[in-house]
Amino acid sequence: MIKKVLPAILCATLCTSFNASADVYSDAVANPARSDKDKEVDTRRKPAQVMAFFEIKPGMKVLDVFAGGGYYSELLSYVVGKQGSVTLYNNEPWQKFVQQGVDNRLKDNRLPNVVPLVASPESLIERKEQYDAALFILGMHDIYYADVTNGWVAIDKAKFLNGIYQRLNKGAVFGVIDANAQAGANNEIIGEKLHRVDPQAMIKDITAAGFEFVGEADFLRRPTDDLTTSVFLPENRYNTDRSILKFRKP
Repeated sequence: MIKKVLPAILCATLCTSFNASADVYSDAVANPARSDKDKEVDTRRKPAQVMAFFEIKPGMKVLDVFAGGGYYSELLSYVVGKQGSVTLYNNEPWQKFVQQGVDNRLKDNRLPNVVPLVASPESLIERKEQYDAALFILGMHDIYYADVTNGWVAIDKAKFLNGIYQRLNKGAVFGVIDANAQAGANNEIIGEKLHRVDPQAMIKDITAAGFEFVGEADFLRRPTDDLTTSVFLPENRYNTDRSILKFRKP
C-alpha cells in the first residue's frame, strides 16, 4: 500500500484551486465529437477526475506519453483549447500497433491542436519542446521489460524519465497512472506478462529522475483486484486496481 501523502480534504483543495472550472473537464467528456468507443470506457477511466487531479488547464502545452490511440489526447485537446496544444507521443513499436487508431482520430484535422510525435524514448532528452504538464497513463509498465520477438525493444528508463523531466517547465505536473502489481513484484516479468507494475518502483524511478512525489488519488482503486492477473482479461479491462500518482518538477 502506498503511503498517503495528502489528506483527502487537502487533495480536494489542491485539485480545485488552480482556476480551472470543473465544467471544463465534464464538458470535455461530454463533447459530442467523441466516439462511442471512447465514451464506453469513461465510467471506468474517470477522465474528468483524472484531468482535474493532474491540474490540466486551458492554454497548457501537454505531453501525452505513450498515448496509444489517443483517448486522453483528444480529451486534453478540449481542455487546453485553441490556445493550448497536446503532443500525442508514441515510440515506434507503439505507433505501429495503434497507427490506424491515431490516423482515424486525427483525420481531416479534427483535432487541430494535437500534434503527433513518434520518437524513441531515449531521444526525448535531446528535443527542444517545453511542456506545462505530462501524462503517462497505463504505459509505464512497458519501460521495465523487453520483448524483442514482438518488436518491443529495451528502453533506457533512466534516460527516458530524465528526458520527460527535461521537457517539462518548472512547476509542471507529471501525472502517472498504471495497473498495480503486488508489492516487490519483478517488474521485468510482471510488466510483460500482466502489464502491471509495482507502484513503489514507479515512485522510486520517477523521483530518481528529479521529480517530487506530491500526492496520489484513490478513485481508481479496486480492493477486490488480487493484482496477479492480466489487465487484458475481459473482466479486468479498465477495472484493475490502479495507482494515480502526481509528481512535480521542482
